[in-house]
Amino acid sequence: MGQETMGYGTVKESADLDITGMTCAACAARIEKGLNKMPGVSRATVNLALETAHVEFNGGETGVEEMISKVDRLGYGAKLKAEDRSQKAEHKRKEITAQKRKLLVSALLSLPLLWAMVGHFSFTSWIYLPRLLMNPWFQLALATPVQFVIGRQFYIGAYKALRNQSANMDVLVALGTSAAYFYSVFLTLRWSFDGGGHHMPSLYFETSAILITLILLGKLFEMLAKGRTSEAIKKLMSLRAKTALVIRDGQELQLPIEQVVKGDLIAVKPGEKIPVDGTVVEGISSVDESMLTGESLPVGKQAGDSVIGATINKHGSFTMKAVKVGKDTALAQIIKVVEEAQGSKAPIQRVADRISGIFVPIVIGLAVVTFLVWIIGMEPGNAASALEKAIAVLVIACPCALGLATPTSIMAGSGRAAELGILFKGGEHLESMQRVQTVVVDKTGTVTKGKPELTDVIPAPDYVKEEELLSLAAAAEKSSEHPLAEAIVEGARSKGYEIGSAEQFEAVPGYGIRAVVNGKQVAAGTRAFMRQLHIPYETAVREMEQLENEGKTAMLIAVDGRYAGLVAVADTVRETSKAAVDRLKSMNMEVIMMTGDNRRTAEAIAMQVGIERVLAEVLPDGKAAEVRKLQQAGRITAMVGDGINDAPALATADVGIAVGTGTDVAMEAADVTLMRGDLNGIADSVVISRKTMANIRQNLFWALAYNALGIPIAAAGLLAPWLAGAAMALSSVSVVLNALRLQRVKL
Repeated sequence: MGQETMGYGTVKESADLDITGMTCAACAARIEKGLNKMPGVSRATVNLALETAHVEFNGGETGVEEMISKVDRLGYGAKLKAEDRSQKAEHKRKEITAQKRKLLVSALLSLPLLWAMVGHFSFTSWIYLPRLLMNPWFQLALATPVQFVIGRQFYIGAYKALRNQSANMDVLVALGTSAAYFYSVFLTLRWSFDGGGHHMPSLYFETSAILITLILLGKLFEMLAKGRTSEAIKKLMSLRAKTALVIRDGQELQLPIEQVVKGDLIAVKPGEKIPVDGTVVEGISSVDESMLTGESLPVGKQAGDSVIGATINKHGSFTMKAVKVGKDTALAQIIKVVEEAQGSKAPIQRVADRISGIFVPIVIGLAVVTFLVWIIGMEPGNAASALEKAIAVLVIACPCALGLATPTSIMAGSGRAAELGILFKGGEHLESMQRVQTVVVDKTGTVTKGKPELTDVIPAPDYVKEEELLSLAAAAEKSSEHPLAEAIVEGARSKGYEIGSAEQFEAVPGYGIRAVVNGKQVAAGTRAFMRQLHIPYETAVREMEQLENEGKTAMLIAVDGRYAGLVAVADTVRETSKAAVDRLKSMNMEVIMMTGDNRRTAEAIAMQVGIERVLAEVLPDGKAAEVRKLQQAGRITAMVGDGINDAPALATADVGIAVGTGTDVAMEAADVTLMRGDLNGIADSVVISRKTMANIRQNLFWALAYNALGIPIAAAGLLAPWLAGAAMALSSVSVVLNALRLQRVKL
């Protein structure tokens, strides 16, 4: 349960409840309406597919106990959502086992009735029918347990709904099957009072029993399919380590992950999963972080570096200090975001909610009209035939498929997105992503890697070789903490050059550095620094300007008072940025780069990736204003960034997209997080959004079309009640199976 203090002494809280007893969209709508009417509740949403409710409320006016009590009064069960997901999984498993048992008993009792019914048709006259099967009392004995023991859940659900002046699927099923059952009981009694002659009455026991069996079968398929829509959560949870080797009082203890506390020292051996988020305190290793970042190459780790829980230690051993444990770890936060997204509503669901809220009473009215039309006009006095048509209308019109159309697609779509490294914070963001027209991308850390790299080494003509120049520059820069110095040192290391040590070192802020390496006087820095040292560098000016026009930072190197060459460092473009920009353009989206950097550097980077429009030298507080300008021009805008200074713009945009390799603040402000730090994730998120919304529209169309076509066909007498039951069960299953196609989306 979350909590947030607001102004004027009020406390805004939120709670997630597990709901039991829902059977269709009307149930979800009823609970949602009831919770929203409670004093202090600002917003309540109920998810039929996940069987959960999310409630935002004022803690000073109401509480969780009152909400649970309200749900109970409405005829359903509620409890605070369990932190331990294994409890819910176990409850679900027991529910499925009980459903299978009920279905088996119902099928065994219904099959003889089906046999008797099939034997009545002229084209099946060759089927042997034992006389016992035709006996009305024997049929009554078979149908009664199905109707009142197996079908008890429908009566309980219908009673609770009607008691609260609403109607749901249970009301339709209870009405339909009861009409068939009690009419058959009436015919059985009349047959007995007439002496029980050889002529057997036309009974409808098989209609009620087979209907209940088929509905149970449909519900079982639905349960199994709905379980598959949360595969993404199960996959994410399976990534977690189960135990940790904790060092306490000098002893190594193998403890369950739940017992690890902040500050614990943990030993991590080669091949093991890192148990929690923390910092390396001793040892050197490389870690496979691909499950989070998508980066296939292991990342080197040494003392002081951060490590993330669930990533895999590859080679060396190290000791780490636990910094974030339990629900604070990066993986736990990802699971939470995915769960919240799966439980949230997309605006398109309002259509289904409005329809399902009035659907059942309309259907009952249509069934009554159908009965009256047939008994008065079509087949006067034939109550059995009129009843059959009315039952078919009641059964085929159950709005289960309508209620499942949106949430199952949201669950499957957001789950698949999470597997691909895209975290949508809610269904509304999953829906709005498809409408984006303009994508504004930050430069540093988004289009570029955010870390300077050595790009060019140009020795002075006829003076020194590249290896000597770079080795001297790296040795001189090794004592500097400046990012550009780190890039030069790392560049020399990657080329395999030997790096000596500086005997003397001096940093001149804003200009450069001076050092003595192997007895040689080495200086590295700006033009002004060279002028200050009276070192002529005119021969390098043209090359230097060319490098700067390419967006690089060039540094002049002098050895023993003579110009020796220059090195260039740049924040290099991500390998995937150009392809990602091309993809976005091919999807009819405008791409704009916005940065606080100078225009020349920004335009050089933009040119490399194919971005035509650049907003340069924009101060952090001006980024949100630039986004607002685009919105005022009528453009639906997405902002992509990774830094703290991007947070206001991320919050202002129609869709804020954080690159997950960036800061927690940016990720908190964003609606979508790209875990893999790759701009292709923007295009991928649009594809997922478009496919999910197309899937929802398909589901809603077929659910509504099915009812729109099915009701008149049933009313016309062209559909037997048991066939209507089978069609109704299959409609729900087909909607869930269609949503599951999203789990196989390829990008």
